[in-house]
Amino acid sequence: MMLATLIGAAAFASTLLGGLLALRLRDKLHLILGFSAGAVVGVAFFDLLPEAIAAGGRARGPATVVAWSAVGFLAYLVLDRVQMFHRESAPRGRFAAVVLCIHSLLDGIAIGVGFQSSRQIGLIVTIAVLTHDFSDGINTMNVVLRDGAKRRDALRWLLADAIAPLAGVGLTALVPMPGGEFATALALFGGFFLYIGASDLIPESYHAHPKFLTTAMTLAGAAVLYGAIQLIGPVSP
Repeated sequence: MMLATLIGAAAFASTLLGGLLALRLRDKLHLILGFSAGAVVGVAFFDLLPEAIAAGGRARGPATVVAWSAVGFLAYLVLDRVQMFHRESAPRGRFAAVVLCIHSLLDGIAIGVGFQSSRQIGLIVTIAVLTHDFSDGINTMNVVLRDGAKRRDALRWLLADAIAPLAGVGLTALVPMPGGEFATALALFGGFFLYIGASDLIPESYHAHPKFLTTAMTLAGAAVLYGAIQLIGPVSP
């Protein structure tokens, strides 16, 4: 568990660095939004959903996992529409940031569960988490800044997202998560991420900005995530 905690600290640093980079390059936010859109969709298609299918095993077949992903997508759509009716009291950017923070919490849980299975599996899961935690930091800053938040508020959300993996590692020491429930959680967040990328980040990145560059950045974001995940192979605990 000590090693898992140290790795959770590395995930904290990776998330923080990604968010600070997004803040520094705020004047080119449309390009970062384009990259983030591809990264978010890439995480869903290339990481979360394959992990969910593998983690489900016989308890959750592929069709059930995909169905839970659809539930996540549609649930986020409904909640997003509710946010639009109450925009002043609960901005969409903050709601998306909450989802990203919970996803980072799940990252930490994945690390802890992996190490509960074996040291080798734990390390493989860790590589997967670290490869996209940097993007998580960028994504968290982007969804908050896009909604007009102040720098101080954006940094608070970034700190919360960075702390979340450490909290997830700690939770696994107290509450073990069976494979079936873990698969369902991954599938739900896969649906959430597909909605955030396709319905929020992509349209926002294209708004009043050069289409070629933003499209290239979106494809680059997806390609980077795909390449990293292919290099490390399957990562389900």
